[in-house]
Amino acid sequence: MKIWLMGLACALWLGGGLAMAREPVPAGEEDQLRGIVRNLLDDNNAFVKSHKKGYFQPFVDGQHPRATVVTCADSRVHAQAIDNNPDGDLFMVRNIGNQISTAEGSVEYGVHHLHTPLLLIVGHVACGAIKAARSDYSKESPAIRRELDTIKLPPKNAKMDEKEDILEGIRVNVNNQVSFAMKKFKAEVAEGKLQVIGAIYDFRDDLHQGQGRLVITNINGNTDAGAILSGLMQYSGASMSLDKKAAPNRNDKPKSTEH
Repeated sequence: MKIWLMGLACALWLGGGLAMAREPVPAGEEDQLRGIVRNLLDDNNAFVKSHKKGYFQPFVDGQHPRATVVTCADSRVHAQAIDNNPDGDLFMVRNIGNQISTAEGSVEYGVHHLHTPLLLIVGHVACGAIKAARSDYSKESPAIRRELDTIKLPPKNAKMDEKEDILEGIRVNVNNQVSFAMKKFKAEVAEGKLQVIGAIYDFRDDLHQGQGRLVITNINGNTDAGAILSGLMQYSGASMSLDKKAAPNRNDKPKSTEH
């Protein structure tokens, strides 16, 4: 009954027929908000129509994801970029700066309770959290400051421009998160029950390996080019890309380590 009433209230609100005590909203903003909610509901309706009962059956009574994924809350980074069918497959943990320390319980749940054999930490290019951590964020709210405080980056390199410095910060942050995970889940890694992989999702082609590419930068704490290449060949042949700073390009020809 409560669910039905909630649905009715939503329908009435969208139709403009529900009188509620609220602050006046400029007409343009209210129209925009209605459009956003309507689009979301339309998209969900299309999803329901295109996914029959059999689609949900494998995970309707429980979840058995293959990977715990720690990634940024940035709207440009989503599971569909790395998994065509992430439902029931990826245990997603999202926060600003793709950090473990600010979501430790969630990550631990994926590894210890769901027993995912892979912990994948995904940073991304043009990360606002890294840019903020590189600047003065003292005027941010206490909650945001607490999350930015745990992003630890080395001093700026005077030889790098801002874009290069941010990209290096993104890489360092991913490595830091892998290091955190390797210490926290030391026993699972030692027993071969868990692999920890760090990567950068590149929707701008800043790493020059293809727009939208997931670029591997770290495997179990190892950032050496040869070790990463060997690990990727073991996992998936040549289907995954490496960090160009630490590995050859996709044609396997020697290349400078500089961007």
